[in-house]
Amino acid sequence: MAVKAFILIDTSPGKAKEVANKLRQVPGVADAHAVTGPHDVIAVVEAADVSALGELVVQKVQSILGVSRSLTSIVAG
Repeated sequence: MAVKAFILIDTSPGKAKEVANKLRQVPGVADAHAVTGPHDVIAVVEAADVSALGELVVQKVQSILGVSRSLTSIVAG
């Protein structure tokens, strides 16, 4: 069953727009926006299952230059 999640991302200063643009190019990322508030970017992602979601976050999202930390919240319903 497909898994959908929101990822709240903290970036290096001045890197939010650049990170959001790079995220939109990653397969599995449905959308990404630079935002105001306690986090710098919010991304919506979809994966085949929780394991694939974990791989997406660790291998694709956290490896983008400028990403300093992320918090993933899986959609419950």
